[in-house]
Amino acid sequence: MKVVILAGGLGSRLAEETSVRPKPLVEIGEKPILWHIMNIYAHHGLNDFIICAGYKGYMLKEYFVNLFLHHSDITVDLATNAIEYHKGSKPSWKVTIVDTGMNSMTGGRIRRIREHLNPDEPFCMTYGDGVANIDITSEIAFHRSHGLKATMCAVTPPGRFGATNIENDVVTAFIEKPKGDGQRINGGFFVLHPSVIDLIEGDDTIWEAGPMQWLTSNKQLAAFRHDGFWQPMDTLRERHQLEELWSSGKAPWKIWA
Repeated sequence: MKVVILAGGLGSRLAEETSVRPKPLVEIGEKPILWHIMNIYAHHGLNDFIICAGYKGYMLKEYFVNLFLHHSDITVDLATNAIEYHKGSKPSWKVTIVDTGMNSMTGGRIRRIREHLNPDEPFCMTYGDGVANIDITSEIAFHRSHGLKATMCAVTPPGRFGATNIENDVVTAFIEKPKGDGQRINGGFFVLHPSVIDLIEGDDTIWEAGPMQWLTSNKQLAAFRHDGFWQPMDTLRERHQLEELWSSGKAPWKIWA
């Protein structure tokens, strides 16, 4: 099963980082968040990736071409131009990087990689800026069991600020970062049948608008409930949160060895 990762947007809400590189290459613990996402899937045996590139897509190509170099110690013999690698490891990944357009919307990017998919085989799809300890294996099994066109990981958004109850100007209760009102949101991590691409009209189509609305109206979108850790990286503050978790050695999304 192939894994499609949307990695072509401008990442304007994280402009402090994305002015010089694509958002999926912003690092958590000296590794791009894209590397973390791919390791989540690889832990579940999914190693065939399609990266939907756009903004500064050449940097994504350069990263994967030099992946072993980035993650290894090396000795360079300048006299012979020979390079010796030490303490390196190569992930057993196949990575296809496709230029899906500078200004394409999320749906348009998915449409542009259609030729790389098996028309009879579901594929996974997610965004290049969020991590979770989701059980991908169980989600795929869930998708195959219900027979619908699409499965979406449904999560409860993390609370951003502490909440208070106030009576007569006195705080009577304080809850540190409550988890919203119980409503679930799109957490990414989809499993999709390739026929959903028929719902995408062109580059300007936003996947979360028309196509998902059609799937919902026609009862073709199933919700895979995930109650574990889930965190997007939309802001510098959220990047710092993820960095702190990784540095602590207790990153919940690190499910691989």
